[in-house]
Amino acid sequence: MAGPDLVAAVRQTAELARRSVLAERRQLLNILPGLVFPLLLAAVYSRQFSRALAMPGFPEVDSFLDFILPACVVQAVSFGATAAGTELALDIENGFFDRLVASPVARFPILVGRLAGASLVAAIKAAVLVAVFLAFGAGVKGGPAAVLVIMAVAALLVLAIGGVGQVLAIRTGSQEAVAATFPLVFVGIFMSSAFFPTALMSGWFRVVAENNPITWVIDPTRRLVIAGWSTGDAIQAMVVPAAIALVTVSLAVRALHRKLGRS
Repeated sequence: MAGPDLVAAVRQTAELARRSVLAERRQLLNILPGLVFPLLLAAVYSRQFSRALAMPGFPEVDSFLDFILPACVVQAVSFGATAAGTELALDIENGFFDRLVASPVARFPILVGRLAGASLVAAIKAAVLVAVFLAFGAGVKGGPAAVLVIMAVAALLVLAIGGVGQVLAIRTGSQEAVAATFPLVFVGIFMSSAFFPTALMSGWFRVVAENNPITWVIDPTRRLVIAGWSTGDAIQAMVVPAAIALVTVSLAVRALHRKLGRS
């Protein structure tokens, strides 16, 4: 891609990302559940499961809020992770996608712009949740650097899940089909180490949890919160969702090329 074309593509991506963020801001009711529900769960779990801290093998934490913080961030992100896909499906349904394709807009920004906007919203959600947890007595022993990693993880998870949503949007053109991925993501969170350490699990549930990519993200993120800064944990926490995002976004780009090739 030549210099002028690259500059134009970056501008187009930024403009579509801004459009995505504005759409989220205008529909705050779509954002609030992703903040309120994890906070309610955190309040209930910290009250009901605080005795689990005394179990042999449970990670040493000052409070259950410290343990559950990464899980709540991932849960909050899951609520808006499919936004980029549903927005794309809506644009296909109402004809805006066809106008974009017919315009001088490059193809890549059509996908990445929406994903970038959704990722920015996810990072802001993560920052808000961390601030609320800190206000109620939780601690992040990894310091400000760990908080930045948590925000980056939230953004990368949206890219990973949003890429799947965009593939479905391109192939089906249906918001309902994209939204159907949310229950799968939600179940995946509960089938991980999000709310309980895998070391204290048993049977098939432990096997599933240990091999769940969400566990591979939550465990190193949790160690940054409860144990302190570790470059290795920070890298693992970001590399896993980044690798998944690379695959899912690549599949979305491929699906877009196929769709445009048939049209």
